[in-house]
Amino acid sequence: MRAHVRQITAAACLVGSTLSVASAAAETKTIAIANFGSHPQLNAVAQGFQAAIAAADVDAKITVDHVNFDATLLPQMFSKIEVSDPDMIVSITTPVAQNMLNIFGDSGKPLLFGAVTDPVSAELVPSWDAGGKNITGVADALDIKATLEFINRLFPDADTVGVPFNPAEANDLATLKLFETHGPELGLKIESVGVDNTNDIMARVTSLSTSADVIYGPASNMIQPAIAAVATAATQMGKPVVNMDDGPVNEGLIPAGFTVSYYRIGEMVGEIAVRVLAGETLESISPQKPSFDDHSMVISRSAMASVGATIPETFNDCDCIVD
Repeated sequence: MRAHVRQITAAACLVGSTLSVASAAAETKTIAIANFGSHPQLNAVAQGFQAAIAAADVDAKITVDHVNFDATLLPQMFSKIEVSDPDMIVSITTPVAQNMLNIFGDSGKPLLFGAVTDPVSAELVPSWDAGGKNITGVADALDIKATLEFINRLFPDADTVGVPFNPAEANDLATLKLFETHGPELGLKIESVGVDNTNDIMARVTSLSTSADVIYGPASNMIQPAIAAVATAATQMGKPVVNMDDGPVNEGLIPAGFTVSYYRIGEMVGEIAVRVLAGETLESISPQKPSFDDHSMVISRSAMASVGATIPETFNDCDCIVD
């Protein structure tokens, strides 16, 4: 996540909490969750994980730490986790997972990840068919072909989809590659623009809007914290935005969203954790992706109107339209 997070302006610091999931089972297991920061989607991963552990009646003490999206504090967070010597470590987002693997890869501790767009490109696992030596988990990769089909259906006159991306993020590059693969299959041209500084977002999106009919907001640590700027630039150009997060759609900021359930991703990670605690090896558990049924769409009537777009009648019964 694909980490798509809101920018935190306060000074970053380690933040932690502890949850005990008690049962009458065997010895208590300790599980450390390492998150990038407090954000509704990322928090939902941790909550889904905790729910899955509780549902399996596992006796566990679960700690949750985050660094307020300050990557420079990741080593400090993992030093704290190392001292606590947990039985299992769970990371949320790609940068956190990569740091976890670098630090604990040879420790023998089971390592799990959630909300990673492409764990293969991020070099967390060798392939989509098998876990790593002591690591596996669940991707938050959107079904990009289904996303493009949604765009085609919502904006039938659109010929070109614009994708801003951060060239330094593996997740962004993997997402762009999928757009470039599936776009032509659906008769859509893909235009992209690199953004490596948040201060350049409005100018780059404005430029992209001159050649694109629809702008896509990818799961990006660069783009999502500044999605309001993306929306402003695109709206000024009269171009709609389809986002991977439906939060801004419900707020009327963005016309449409096509997203996955991050709570469900957390549950899936928890289900893998239960299997590992029961004795399965991480190498035997391939990394998982959300299914199509784990996706949902939301359309904002007011945001569509702000760019002069109408909602096709085919969505009349979708139960996905908000004011």
